[in-house]
This record gives sequence, structure tokens and C-alpha cells, in this order.
Amino acid sequence: TISNAICFSPDRRFAYYTDTPTRQIMRVPLDATEGWPSAPPEVFVDLKKDKRNPDGAVVDSGGCLWNAQWGAGQVARYSPDGTLLQTLDIPAAQATCPAFGDADLRTLFVTSAAQGRDGAEDGQTFQLASDVRGQLEHRIIL
Repeated sequence: TISNAICFSPDRRFAYYTDTPTRQIMRVPLDATEGWPSAPPEVFVDLKKDKRNPDGAVVDSGGCLWNAQWGAGQVARYSPDGTLLQTLDIPAAQATCPAFGDADLRTLFVTSAAQGRDGAEDGQTFQLASDVRGQLEHRIIL
């Protein structure tokens, strides 16, 4: 209903996106040659029971998906099979999108929103050290 967080696995076998209102992170298998979807989307992580709202996401070099969770003030890391591995808190309630940066891609930047909030840290971007490395963005052919 509101898709967000389009990102890709390092091996280019899967694309991911979130649907915030349904509280689901979806995974789409991709054709190895052309990169187009090869099957319908499937639920990768269902956050309904935890009442979490998935927002922006990025995939690290190990194939783990990092998802900002709106209203929870956190970024959650999921293994390639969808298992929750860790969560990192930020000092703003509305985490919106993570991205890896710096020369070694080991710094996780997390944006937040100030919509409906008035805290000093709401709407800020946060920088977190990571022990895992991100990946460069995939090139596309249009």
C-alpha cells in the first residue's frame, strides 16, 4: 500500500521493499540475467505481532537487511533468512532510513522524521559505528 526501502541482496538474487501500513518487509526473487522479478513477492519479515512499522532499509555486504522502524526509534538487522539479529536504538522515535557510508562503508547513518514530534533530536540524522560493512549501490540499466 505504501512501498518503501527498495534495496538488493549482494548476490542480486533478491530485491526487498517494505509496506509500512501492512507492517511487512517483502522479498522478491530476481531473474539472474535481466534482474526483473521472477516470482511474486513473499513476506520476508512480518512485524504485525510486534506492532513495528517498517520504513527505509538497506542491505549490508553479508546479505543482512537493516530496517528503520518508524515509531520504535530503532534500526533492526535481519539475517538473509529473516531472523532478527540485532537492534540499534536512536534518540528519535521516528527512524526513517539507514544507509552505510564513509570510505570503508562501516558507518551506519540513520535519518529520522520530526512529523508530529518536537524533541530536539527528532528529524536529525544519526551516525552509528558498525562492525559489518555495507555494500555499494547496485548499478542499473534503464
